[in-house]
Amino acid sequence: MMNQWKEIMNTLTPARIIVIYYFLAVTLSTILLKMPVALKPGVELHWLDALFIAVSAVSVTGLTVIDVSQTFSIPGIFILMFVLQLGGIGIMTLGTFLWLIFGKKIGFKERRLIMMDQNQPTFSGLVDLLRQILIIIFVIELSGAIILGTYFLKYFPTWQEAFLHGLFSSVSATTNGGFDITGASLMPYANDYFIQFIHMILIILGAIGFPVLIEVKRFIFDKAKMNNFRFSLFTKLTTLTFLFLIVGGTIAILILERQHFFSDKEWHQSFFYALFQSVSTRSGGLATMNVDEFTPPTLLLLSALMFIGASPSSVGGGIRTTTFALNLLFLYHFAKGTNSIKIFKREIHEEDIHKSLAVSMMGIFICFSAVMILSLTENFTLLEIIFEVCSAFGTTGLSMGITSELSSFGKWVIIVLMFIGRVGIISFLFMIGGKEKRVNYNYPKERIIIG
Repeated sequence: MMNQWKEIMNTLTPARIIVIYYFLAVTLSTILLKMPVALKPGVELHWLDALFIAVSAVSVTGLTVIDVSQTFSIPGIFILMFVLQLGGIGIMTLGTFLWLIFGKKIGFKERRLIMMDQNQPTFSGLVDLLRQILIIIFVIELSGAIILGTYFLKYFPTWQEAFLHGLFSSVSATTNGGFDITGASLMPYANDYFIQFIHMILIILGAIGFPVLIEVKRFIFDKAKMNNFRFSLFTKLTTLTFLFLIVGGTIAILILERQHFFSDKEWHQSFFYALFQSVSTRSGGLATMNVDEFTPPTLLLLSALMFIGASPSSVGGGIRTTTFALNLLFLYHFAKGTNSIKIFKREIHEEDIHKSLAVSMMGIFICFSAVMILSLTENFTLLEIIFEVCSAFGTTGLSMGITSELSSFGKWVIIVLMFIGRVGIISFLFMIGGKEKRVNYNYPKERIIIG
């Protein structure tokens, strides 16, 4: 049986193997969350709902068809945190950690899987990358848990309850899981700016990309040992785009809601509402208000921000920030009539431009198809459906409150979207396309009229 399994796995591409691993992770998570010990006494969880929560946790989305605080027991909450770690850090990262513990050699095949799972362009330094990812994420989560747990002592009667909320909040925010055990996301802390600030920092650290965090760590701790240290083009472009989306989103929300939701708010309330919701659309999924209180233009803006999502090789989904940046750069240089894209004294590889356009087109096609399908099967407004679809695809978790009211078919559509958002468009395309095929011939080229 094991030999047959190995033979089957050897015939599959890395992209298809990664998808199979995530299917197995979802199956295991569904079983764990359905166990009686994971549920509160007297609570029943339907298999489809358990699957929905499992996919949402593995994809670190946060959309849920049940109230987590009223459904899961303390062991269930810890199981949910484990699944969030599995989805946020990545199956191959945790798998490599276990391989290293048991002394297993990380061979060529395993490195190919790691490269696909972490969306890395080369084999170089992959094991060291995963080791650093684990250390950085655990340090961030532990620091967040201690800070929030200590601060929550003012809100909860016992230290056990305070630190449980602190630990879960830290894991959920850092992995951009979007789940909460308050029953109301962060709305109970809408006027507590310290809690919001810590959550925003954790969300940003999880969504900005592991390579960026590693380079920043090297800059802080190893700069003195390194000659001519410089940040990579990826880090520069990712950070610039990430900050642009957060700042631009905050300003746009403030302008759009100035005469509406913010009309009776103090300036600091308006600012933190806008800033937190802008940060959360990077893939965080937590909210300090009911987002359906925003006007339609703001909700469409949030949908667009969720569609873009987080950075590559991070805990988030969407088409990713670098894809968005390369699309803008391509349009700008195309309008100028230049045949290459140059930024930060570097030239972008043509293959990366093609990939960014392919990812964007595929993302638009997937989301458009999902909106069309749900418009036929669900009794919700078009805006509510667009918002839900972009939230699922971007693995964000924000909702206008329709998730629990979806039909069984509608839940399956959202499950597929969350799964695609987690494995990534590139892996999804490679899974469909199969093995790469190089042709050794060309046909005569001919021009096509465009535009």
